[in-house]
Amino acid sequence: MRILVVGAGAVGGYFGARLVKAGRDVDFLVRPARAELLRERGLVLRTVEGETESVPVRAVTAGELTPEYDVVLLAVKSYGLEGAVADLAGAVGPRTVVVPFLNGMRHLDVLTERFGEDRVYGGVSMVMTRLGEAGEIVEVGKMGELIYGPLGSSPVVGLDQVHKALDGAGFTARAVEDIRQRMWDKWVFLAGLGAVTCLMRAPIGRVNRAPGGSEFSTAMLAESMAVATAAGFPPSEHIRAFAEKTVGDTERDTSTSMYWDLTHDNPVEGDHIVGDLVRRGRELGVPTPLFSLAHTHLSVYSAGRGD
Repeated sequence: MRILVVGAGAVGGYFGARLVKAGRDVDFLVRPARAELLRERGLVLRTVEGETESVPVRAVTAGELTPEYDVVLLAVKSYGLEGAVADLAGAVGPRTVVVPFLNGMRHLDVLTERFGEDRVYGGVSMVMTRLGEAGEIVEVGKMGELIYGPLGSSPVVGLDQVHKALDGAGFTARAVEDIRQRMWDKWVFLAGLGAVTCLMRAPIGRVNRAPGGSEFSTAMLAESMAVATAAGFPPSEHIRAFAEKTVGDTERDTSTSMYWDLTHDNPVEGDHIVGDLVRRGRELGVPTPLFSLAHTHLSVYSAGRGD
């Protein structure tokens, strides 16, 4: 099967490189400058142990696409979603499915409106990587998992075929039928942890050691769980216990990529991860005062950057 990876950043670059090394037929859709760099030096990976390798890859730009791909893996930051969708449209043919690995849920509405539910999957990525200053993929922890499944009952490419394309490539690949629940589960946890650490400008352990910090973190997580429950996707006991343990931790310097971006003067996914949760809570009649405050905080930050 032909696979197009949209984005060669921390997520797309990591999993795409693993697929290439496993012998899969993979192209990377990137901007012209990034394409030139990839053609010249390959996709550079630096492991958590400090080892570096360069993986030769095929890089293409939007104007070179043809609608002959079977699977399009979309792995961009949410603020690049609209541009990415416009760029990848040329790759989507009658037998193509788009499998996004963005956080939150709003991107599903964008993709299904553009391509139809039968051409869109849901996806969850679990990985600990960052994009280095020279464009290399930097592994900061040992984790690599993709979870995916169709949104509708009649996808143009079946789940077994998508799984065959992604499985056995050096990371955990899981095909599921309840992908919306899996996406909500991650969103509840990620939004809670991200909102707490970004609003307090500190890792979770430091927040929870401060006076009132533990109560604040617990209340923030309760808001995201309440929205998920009202939307029809209540977290399982396992997910609830994991989220409460992580967000309530008093020792570790756990944070999120949004916190990393905020503290390194990068664009943040405030609207997609936090703002959309506020919007859905409002529509469902669920109060989210703490998330609203976090969204305002992130919006002020983004405005200051000129985003």
